[in-house]
Amino acid sequence: MNLQFGSGVLFGIPNAGNTAANPTPTKFGVLQEVSVEFKGDLKKLYGQKQFPVAKARGKLDVTLKGKMAVLDVDSLNQLYFGQAADTGLLRPSGDESQATATTVHPDNTKAPAGTLITVLSVQNGSTGATMELVASSPAIGQYTFTQATTGGSPTAAAFGLNASETAASIIINYLYPDSTGKTIKLSNQLMGYAPEFQAFLYDNFRGKYFGLQLNSCVMGSLSIPSKQEDFWILDFDADASVDATDTLGYIYADLA
Repeated sequence: MNLQFGSGVLFGIPNAGNTAANPTPTKFGVLQEVSVEFKGDLKKLYGQKQFPVAKARGKLDVTLKGKMAVLDVDSLNQLYFGQAADTGLLRPSGDESQATATTVHPDNTKAPAGTLITVLSVQNGSTGATMELVASSPAIGQYTFTQATTGGSPTAAAFGLNASETAASIIINYLYPDSTGKTIKLSNQLMGYAPEFQAFLYDNFRGKYFGLQLNSCVMGSLSIPSKQEDFWILDFDADASVDATDTLGYIYADLA
C-alpha cells in the first residue's frame, strides 16, 4: 500500500519561455502544502429522461497550487518574473531617532556623505505625528529635505527643521543603498512574457516513493501576504500543459 504524509518536496526547473539569465533549477523552500488538480469538462447526453445516456470528457485543465515560506529572490525570478537581476539593493532604515536640530543628518554609518537616499517618512518623536515636507522655511511641524551631493566634495543628505521645533527628536525612515543582496527590476513586458518550467513533486513515506512530473508549467499568481504574529507564507499557482513532445509529464510510484 502506497501511503504518503506531509507536504512533500517540490522543485522547479526552468526549461522554456522567457527565462531569467542562467536558468537554474530551484527548490520551493519550506514547503507548506501542494495540490495538483486534474479537472476535466464532463459532457453529458440526455434524452427525454432524467439520467444521462452517455458521457464523455472534454478539455482537461491541470493546475498546481501551493504555499511556501522561503522568500528566495532568485527562485521567484527564475520561476515567475524572468527579469534582470543586479547585485545590491535599497535597504530601509526603520524608525531612526535623531535629536532635533536645525539641520539633521541620517546615520553616517548608513548614509555617509555622498549617499543618495529616498525619504519614506519623518515623524515627531514626541507625538508620533507625521511632519510635513515643505520646499523652504519650515514652520514647527514641518521639514525640508536636501539630497546629498556626490563628486569631489560630497555632502550628506540633510533634514532642515524650524529653530523652535518643539519635538525633542524626529523619527526618520528612508532607503539607502547597500552593496549586499540582489535587486530584480520588474520591467513592463509584452503580454505572454513568462518563464516556463518543469515541476517535480515527490514524497517518501514508510519506504514508498511517489513522484509527479509536469513537463511544462507557467505560474499564474504569486501572493506575498504579511500577518501579525505569524510567518509570511507565499501562495502560488501554475498551469501545466504538454511539452514539445505532446507529453504532459509522468507519474512515478513504488508498487504497493
